[in-house]
Amino acid sequence: MSTDAPEQALTDGDERVQLSRTADGRAVPSAQARAGARGRLRVEDPFVGWSAAVGLGLVALFLRLWRLGTPSEFQFDETYYAKDAWSLVNNGYVRGYVEGADQQILDGTVRGLWQDDPSMIVHPEVGKWLIGLGERLVGMDPTGWRVSSAVVGALMVVVMARLGRRLTGSTGLGLVAGLLLMLDGLHFVLSRLALLDIFLAFFVLCAVACLVADRDWYRARMARLQTTAVTDPASWGPVRGLLWRPWLLTSGVCWGLAIGTKWTALYPLAAFGVLVWLWSAGARRSFGVRRPVLRSVLADGLPAFGHLVLVAFAVYVATWTGWMVHAGDYERSLSSTQYTQFAGEGECQDESFVASDPDTGARWPTADEADASGPGEVVQSLRSLWAYHQDVYVFHTHFLSCSTHTYQSNPLGWPLLSRPVGVAADTGIQPGTRGCEAPEGSDCLRQVLLLGTPVLWWGSSLALLAAVALWIGARDWRYGVPVVGALSTWLPWLLYADRPIFLFYAAAMLPFMVLATTLLIGRIVGPSREPSTRRTVGVVAAGSFVVLVLLNFAWFWPIWTNELLTHSQWLDRIWFSRWI
Repeated sequence: MSTDAPEQALTDGDERVQLSRTADGRAVPSAQARAGARGRLRVEDPFVGWSAAVGLGLVALFLRLWRLGTPSEFQFDETYYAKDAWSLVNNGYVRGYVEGADQQILDGTVRGLWQDDPSMIVHPEVGKWLIGLGERLVGMDPTGWRVSSAVVGALMVVVMARLGRRLTGSTGLGLVAGLLLMLDGLHFVLSRLALLDIFLAFFVLCAVACLVADRDWYRARMARLQTTAVTDPASWGPVRGLLWRPWLLTSGVCWGLAIGTKWTALYPLAAFGVLVWLWSAGARRSFGVRRPVLRSVLADGLPAFGHLVLVAFAVYVATWTGWMVHAGDYERSLSSTQYTQFAGEGECQDESFVASDPDTGARWPTADEADASGPGEVVQSLRSLWAYHQDVYVFHTHFLSCSTHTYQSNPLGWPLLSRPVGVAADTGIQPGTRGCEAPEGSDCLRQVLLLGTPVLWWGSSLALLAAVALWIGARDWRYGVPVVGALSTWLPWLLYADRPIFLFYAAAMLPFMVLATTLLIGRIVGPSREPSTRRTVGVVAAGSFVVLVLLNFAWFWPIWTNELLTHSQWLDRIWFSRWI
């Protein structure tokens, strides 16, 4: 007689932990459960998966490096970040620069342009350090200040391919995820600009990839520690062996770097922190723990808070080391000027803010203190850094709220690409000059437009809606990753819709839209055990979408790469008046 009774399933979403009853009544995870405790069986060759992802990343890098230095000018906000980055890597902090510095830099002059006093910067410094690294390696020219973005953009394709493979268990679908990201115009152009958003998107994507890896690690570790089903109502399940979670720690480092690039990474950190807690509670429930959500708050939530939030905070503060070393310079130069500048000078005339803070000449508390030494100096520098953050917050919440910009857009329209951003344009090129072959009475132009690949964005918007339904209706945990990621990087911008914000801020949202599309493609194609006709139809439908994205990418290539177009050719690519 068999010693095992029929297997009993305890469900966590779409996953099952199979428990076999032995002769003595113990419930032991079956061989299938132990093999699949990481969420999905992985039978594909890891070498093939890695080499394919890296190969796709090299293709992405080639595309992004192609004529990277053109146009040879400062595009959009490159004028700020490129010069700030150069100052960071050469001086340790951001200095102001002389009038007309842009043209002198383009002419090859980099000496004598920077002043001694520090400059007020309104974003953290990680992205600018990376831009500056490229400038140190390649030179202070357009290629130099863009090359780091190109490398990071290509690395994003590799990370996306690996994350897609982990979520689907398929190398092919992982490559589809990487390919779709590689073929997006918004991602492509940002990978060729010295702006911060490509670095933000990269670190957020890496942080989430680590969280998904942690989920697999956690469940596999719990399966090894908990060899029997929990029958004691007072049991919490394994605790001690799950306090150290290396993937979670790595994610915390990535979150710190993301916040150190732009503060908006705080929103997805909070959202995914809750999701990690719920994942851990679900794992405990699958092993029979009673009231797992509440018990997981202490057993998993507190350790996760340390791994994610505290580590991210420590990394974030560490990214300001250069600033803190020169805190005294900032105290002398900026502590009594910024409130006046932000409150009522220049473009901004925010009378309500001026009235609420009449002491616009207030100084930082540390500005009037004697310089400390030793540990006291560190504390004093941290206090100055906090005062500086308050000034930056004033800038974002008051100064920008009463300014406008030609290319600003409402976040509600971002998934539909309602208002792209023109970052460079050379118009009015006459026929017969500079290669223009337009007919008489017309002209030619060159443009770089921050616009996503329309077929991909519009299709992914529908896929995101499907992901919401499948996450809730089918209880498939995987769809929670793109849903939480997309919403936490998109919806918070609605709080700031009264200030100039731009379509390319959705760069952090894009990878999650691609993930939603990839998961839906996998569902459309179906598993290999599906009938051949059903699977053939799915492959044709999914393949057709990918081909359409590729053709759409090729069609818009000229307005992403500053190529020469006649006016009529340009209009063929400007599908809506809001794109002008």
